[in-house]
Amino acid sequence: MSRAPDATEIERLARAALAALPEAFRPAAEEVALQIEEFPSERLLDELGIEDPFELTGLYEGVPLTEKSVLDQPQGPDTIRLFRRPILDEWAHRGDVALEDLVRHIVVHELAHHFGWSDADIARIDRWWE
Repeated sequence: MSRAPDATEIERLARAALAALPEAFRPAAEEVALQIEEFPSERLLDELGIEDPFELTGLYEGVPLTEKSVLDQPQGPDTIRLFRRPILDEWAHRGDVALEDLVRHIVVHELAHHFGWSDADIARIDRWWE
């Protein structure tokens, strides 16, 4: 019997996605904290107006680099939170996507918020939609 990938495996795939970024983005991306959680909290779902916890696979929390100022007081590290169970549910539901590709897609999408990337910027880095 096969076991579902655990949080350690999801984190390994996410770190591989960070390492595969174009060199120009890697140092800043590696400054973003990475957290793997089973599900988003009820509080978070309420704040985002999401009823189904399986609808949220990842979340960027922080101030985008395009909006940061040297005058800002740090509130903590910018963070990407990945939600393991919703990721695995989407992976199983799709059935035709490698888990590493799905995790990379989610990580790049969340990094887009950090870097202030446009859809065109994302498409150059993540070939997901080809």
